[in-house]
Amino acid sequence: MSHSPSLPDRPTLELDPEMSDSERLAALREHYVDVARIHEELANQLESAKQRQADLRSEVTDLQSENEALKTSSLYLATVEELTDDQVLLKQHGNNQEVLTDVSPRLHERLEAGDRVAINDSFAVQTVLDAETDARAQAMEITERPEVDYGYIGGLEEQIREVREAVEDPLTSPEKFEQVGIEPPTGVLLHGPPGTGKTLLAKAVANQTDATFIKMAGSELVQKFIGEGARLVRDLFSLAAEREPAIIFIDEIDAIASKRTESKTSGDAEVQRTMMQLLSEMDGFEERGDISIIAATNRFDMLDRAILRPGRFDRLIEVPEPDDEGREQILRIHTRGMNLADDVGLERLAEDTEGFSGAELASLATEAGMFAIRDGRTVVTQEDFAEALEKIQADDAAGTPIAFY
Repeated sequence: MSHSPSLPDRPTLELDPEMSDSERLAALREHYVDVARIHEELANQLESAKQRQADLRSEVTDLQSENEALKTSSLYLATVEELTDDQVLLKQHGNNQEVLTDVSPRLHERLEAGDRVAINDSFAVQTVLDAETDARAQAMEITERPEVDYGYIGGLEEQIREVREAVEDPLTSPEKFEQVGIEPPTGVLLHGPPGTGKTLLAKAVANQTDATFIKMAGSELVQKFIGEGARLVRDLFSLAAEREPAIIFIDEIDAIASKRTESKTSGDAEVQRTMMQLLSEMDGFEERGDISIIAATNRFDMLDRAILRPGRFDRLIEVPEPDDEGREQILRIHTRGMNLADDVGLERLAEDTEGFSGAELASLATEAGMFAIRDGRTVVTQEDFAEALEKIQADDAAGTPIAFY
């Protein structure tokens, strides 16, 4: 426990009658110095006391706030499912419990189905929470216009043509479909081995259409709590509607659209609920001219038949590993900014890299450049590519994942 600082002794002045004038003057000066020193000490103590008082007030305020928080009951999240004349049907998050509760007329006017609210232990609505679309959108990669164009893609001319017809044309030239009298394709599913350019295709289309590109991995739609995955799907499509023209790209869609089984676990049931919400959202679009859907998977065999039927994904486009000509095109794309020696033969490299995906070819070019840097050179030679190829093949044989730069 801190104690108050002691006060300095009060100086006294004693003048002897027999003192001379000069002695009296010296004594007065000394007394004045003592008084000034004591005044300064008292002023410092007063300032310290004021600071201590301010600290104590702040501490008291914090303790009062903490005390109020401890006395206040906890609030819980819930979603408004339905509104009646003077009541609302709520579904509490986490335990999925539904309850019908009264609300004031003023609060009832502000509520709509789907709103998030905070409720107390008695299920009384305490406050209406702001829309969480923006917060949930943090899990989504949103790009106003991707920098990737078709010049970044090699060996996929047929796939580019099909994707442009199914996605780009409805966004840029919807009148073509009106004149012919047909509905544009409702969705495109890209399937093939990893690293073959599925994501690049989707980004290139978004670049050509000036559309907002919204990317989300299917694994991110698998949520822990009941109903959260379905809500995230709704937010995904709502966000696309707000930012149209938009392209929704769902990568790894097999994470939520795999074949349904007889499993009764809560995790599998939640995944199936999320898939049913995705199917509902895909079926619910009336105007396809401003929003397009592209999905990708490297496990086409795992997908449920319901998501593959016409009307959801009208075009199933296989994106295979590139052939010799395609590999040469990809190598030219990834080496066009490199300082290559005259002895570098990309045609021969394309022949030696049979079975490589586009991502692996990009890694090969980067690895060759690393060998040149290691030797202190600015020119990449054929030998650098040979060493890079040998290293990648050795890593592949050993089961080491290839680094995709």
